[in-house]
Amino acid sequence: MNQITPPPKIEIIPTSAPFSEAQRSWLNGFFAGLLSDAPTPLSAEQGAAVMRGGDGDDGEAPWHDQTMPISDRMKLAEGRPLRRRMMAAMAQQDCGQCGYNCHDYSDAIASKSEARLNLCVPGGKETARMLKALYEEIDKAPAAPASRPAAAPVAAPAVAAEPGRSRDNPAPAKFLSRRLLNGKGSEKETWHIEFDLSGCGLDYVVGDSFGIFARNEIGLVDQIIALLGASHTTEVRGKTLREVLLDDVSLAPAPDSLFELISYLTGGALREKARALAQGEDPDGDAATLDVMAALQKFSGTRPHPEAFVEALEPLQPRLYSISSSHNATPGKLSLTVDSVRYVIGKRKRIGVASTFLGERITEGEKLKVYVQKAHGFGLPEDPKTPVIMIGPGTGIAPFRAFLFDRKATGAPGKNWLFFGHQRSDCDFFYQDELNAMKTSGLLTRMSLAWSRDGEKKFYVQDRMREVGREVWTWLAEGAHLYICGDAKRMAKDVERALVDIVAQFGARSTDEAVSFVAELKKTGRFQADVY
Repeated sequence: MNQITPPPKIEIIPTSAPFSEAQRSWLNGFFAGLLSDAPTPLSAEQGAAVMRGGDGDDGEAPWHDQTMPISDRMKLAEGRPLRRRMMAAMAQQDCGQCGYNCHDYSDAIASKSEARLNLCVPGGKETARMLKALYEEIDKAPAAPASRPAAAPVAAPAVAAEPGRSRDNPAPAKFLSRRLLNGKGSEKETWHIEFDLSGCGLDYVVGDSFGIFARNEIGLVDQIIALLGASHTTEVRGKTLREVLLDDVSLAPAPDSLFELISYLTGGALREKARALAQGEDPDGDAATLDVMAALQKFSGTRPHPEAFVEALEPLQPRLYSISSSHNATPGKLSLTVDSVRYVIGKRKRIGVASTFLGERITEGEKLKVYVQKAHGFGLPEDPKTPVIMIGPGTGIAPFRAFLFDRKATGAPGKNWLFFGHQRSDCDFFYQDELNAMKTSGLLTRMSLAWSRDGEKKFYVQDRMREVGREVWTWLAEGAHLYICGDAKRMAKDVERALVDIVAQFGARSTDEAVSFVAELKKTGRFQADVY
């Protein structure tokens, strides 16, 4: 009889850490579970139960709408197979930030070929929590009837052999420059960012996105190290603690695992509070404001060991930005249009990690890890004669600047109509000189502008669309493709509502017929969105 060798005991918390043997044992087990990246493969029966198409799934995904709250999406997915409910838990943006689209990411998790449940950056904690709860159902899935063949598990996306073609295999690109796009008096801070791709040989097509691996702000990192009562030179994961906190882990929303760790290191009411936060509850009404530093401040008497602390944090994910340049127009160069995110909670200033990294922390000539994320159904029409209507307020102009430069470089004869808007015409008219020159040359057939703060009443791009609704309908009737880029929650929803109204009014349709018409535009690829 062969003797079964027990698995080796995983030691994550060093013996030098300030814990009792019982505490070390618990923490080792806790983090071994968190770090496990070798899930048990599904049996054929389980694989069929979660993956087969004939399990009550009609193939439709009515929840695939980025403007819909997660509670509504989960309700629509009730009674569907596990993999489909997992899809409903995601942010519905098909942004590729996770390395998949939403459909394939959910299939990969359900088939256990992907163990990481925290890759949906736009979905954040609520998506990760829901996926964790659903993941626990996998082993409870009923066996498939013997008459049904098991579906093959979904394979994780292969790491592209060529660097820079996936988040798992980035390439080094050189940061060239930044230029402020706002004028004096603007409430915004928006940058035109340029990179040199010639050194890494990357190219792209308009509509693609650019993934960057940013670094955390060193002042925040050092404050966190001080709260831990540690030295920045403490060794963790073969690096210094400061290096790990700068480059490897997210310091944004405090993950549930950090509160779970804190709950073990404190007692009484504080322990119960930490446990509640770990379970997604909000005992003090401040859960949404707790980033990693705020969590340490809230439980200021607790000082986790640096190694345990780092293992409780989420990895620092790359950020995606719409590309605002054309490889055909400027080969070897790439540009982005980036709003620096800054806000205050309590008395503490908070920042967007990647946006301020690009806006102020990276220096000219410095290299950073990047990759090109191919677009999922967002790009110029195949026929260069097709007219295009582009609606992109604020930084939503990014891909449409790329579209226009690309059509100029390729000599595409199709008409181009841009809707752009922002707060104030005198300080927030991005790329004004370029766009005016395109208008003068005839490349930009029409340009319709909307400024929300110039008058007494706020006025947006959807209001401008309604004003020129008859012409919008005429372009659509001529076969124009329509594009939206920008805010998913408000702008995209408002623009689509305006489009339905325009179709109903000028296309002589009922509201239901207009809704169906717009849905058909989406289905045929004539209405595309890049929203976030």
